[in-house]
Amino acid sequence: MDKISWSGQSHPGRFRKNNEDSFLAVNIQGQEVRLLGKEGSASLEKDGDLLFAVSDGMGGANAGEFASRIAIDYITRRLPQSHRLGAMGLSEGYHDFMTELFGKVDKEMTSMSFHYEECRNMGATLSLCWFTPEWMYYAHVGDSRIYYLPKDGGLKQLSHDHTHPGELYRKGKLNEREVRTHPEKHILWRSLGGKTKEVEPQLGAVGYETGDQFVINSDGINDGIWDRRLEELVRNPPARFQDLPPSERLIKDSMEESGRDNLTAIIVSIS
Repeated sequence: MDKISWSGQSHPGRFRKNNEDSFLAVNIQGQEVRLLGKEGSASLEKDGDLLFAVSDGMGGANAGEFASRIAIDYITRRLPQSHRLGAMGLSEGYHDFMTELFGKVDKEMTSMSFHYEECRNMGATLSLCWFTPEWMYYAHVGDSRIYYLPKDGGLKQLSHDHTHPGELYRKGKLNEREVRTHPEKHILWRSLGGKTKEVEPQLGAVGYETGDQFVINSDGINDGIWDRRLEELVRNPPARFQDLPPSERLIKDSMEESGRDNLTAIIVSIS
């Protein structure tokens, strides 16, 4: 019986007063949704499904902070309705449920942005991973990231950066260094509450095995550390980081290298 362990943390960074990132860890058992702590472990077959999410807010004043909380809180409110997925099987109903969920969050943000001056231009990214026995289902919009670290094999970025340089990178026209220095790397062409008429989340699934790991993080982490370093910190951290929770390793190292943006990371391990 596989056990899932997780570690999640968020930090405003070295220069920003507000933290516009939010993250979520919940246990789903039928119609019951239970919030989890920053660290823990559980058995899926015994304790029910687990869901983890990271949202990075955008907007003036406190709008960005408010936007990411809307995304996370709305997911928590809607998850009790996911019990209907149990009847048809998550693999059958996940696409429709997540497309509807992301669309509702987008409409709520857009409406608040229209009616309240302090919420003007509010928006957010959202990267979500839902763990069931044997499968991880994910949904994603924006430039936060979902990584897969299989037990045997190198790090793989599952999520797409919904930016122009992100698209060029997927086509092989830019390398990682060129993406990091591209002047349009922070201009999103797909986000919640943004100018896109309809939000279509990227959806997918991974059949995981014992020893696999996953990382969900906001773009502030990638501003400080390269993919290769991220994998090293998760798999084989240097001595000074070995006693730290995995999420804290990423945040501390990224803050030392940059820390210009808010920093959020969740690491999920299958043991």
